[in-house]
Amino acid sequence: MRLSNEELMQISDLAEKLGITARTIRLYEKMGLVDPPNRTEGGVRYYEKSDVKRFKFVLKLKTLGLSLDEMKELADIYRKEDKIPDKILPRLLELLDTHLQSIRQKVATLKSLETEIEAYRKRVAEQGLSEPGTKG
Repeated sequence: MRLSNEELMQISDLAEKLGITARTIRLYEKMGLVDPPNRTEGGVRYYEKSDVKRFKFVLKLKTLGLSLDEMKELADIYRKEDKIPDKILPRLLELLDTHLQSIRQKVATLKSLETEIEAYRKRVAEQGLSEPGTKG
């Protein structure tokens, strides 16, 4: 029996909709990043629109570079605060600010490295051209 429709879907359909594997879905459930799914009397997992929204939130956090531990922390806050997203926002903003600061530092380090490499490359190229017996 297929459950998939506009309101309910099975794990394979959810995986396809989200562009992830069923294994990833099960992992996120096992880690507590999302609530366990509802099940039919026969034990088949099924997901509702609210589940899709929750998975999309977790995937967005992953895309933004939050660690699994940070995502787990947010999921725990979500559960403890009776699923009130407003309670998560201050911690989410803090995590995003920290992550943004880290990215900016990495960008600055890479820019500095880029400048060093360009200068070194220029010196090497100029030195190579001025050496006797080198082809230019």
